Amino acid sequence: MNIGEASNASGVSAKMIRYYESIGLIGAPKRTESNYRVYSDTEVHTLRFVKRSRTLGFSVDETAALLALWKDKQRASGEVKQIALGHIDALEDKIADLQGMVQTLKHLAHCCGGDERPDCPILDDLAGATHSKDKQHEH
Repeated sequence: MNIGEASNASGVSAKMIRYYESIGLIGAPKRTESNYRVYSDTEVHTLRFVKRSRTLGFSVDETAALLALWKDKQRASGEVKQIALGHIDALEDKIADLQGMVQTLKHLAHCCGGDERPDCPILDDLAGATHSKDKQHEH
């Protein structure tokens, strides 16, 4: 199948397929005499693997490692689990950071009168005015 068909079958855009090929994440497919890419079912399956990995938030490097392990039938599942556990830790850290942002924004929104007056604690915080006051109170 051509790149458009491979894109439709895998859910990976043609642009991303070309990108993944250019960085060596996936191998370059065979080409026709007129230099068009031709993808096999195996290559489309690999693209689906990459798409799912990226959808779960694995980095390109992590995806490459997982892809290599997936292709290695002699792999130790412990290696795969270590990558997954490391990713879980990173996601949990990101979740904690996002929850902190939500709490800060909720507090700022609560403190904002939301009326016709020009003073706004949200803009003050973004401008750094609140941080200097907070640092004074911390000492």
